[in-house]
Amino acid sequence: MNNNKSGIVPSAGKILTEIGENIKLARLRRKLSAEQVAERANISRPTLLSIEKGMPGVAIGSYAQVLFVLNLEKDLLKVAADDLLGRKLQDAELTVKERAPKK
Repeated sequence: MNNNKSGIVPSAGKILTEIGENIKLARLRRKLSAEQVAERANISRPTLLSIEKGMPGVAIGSYAQVLFVLNLEKDLLKVAADDLLGRKLQDAELTVKERAPKK
């Protein structure tokens, strides 16, 4: 069990931090202010800043709205798209049924 105050696994926290940094860099590359992106995403500026810091309490819908504003919404489709572990687990449970003998 983790003992941090956010209630999030440390490795997940690092991933959220990296996602937030990526979003901030994407905003800056587009030369958009935090105010502009927040307004276009219909979220508050503090919520956008929380996203950019990778805070775990921000709703995924807010992330989606910001990604849409930055024209990066299709990046969400990449989440869990190639589930190698899940496929291996599923394949391990599949049973091959034998065919009935041909007449």
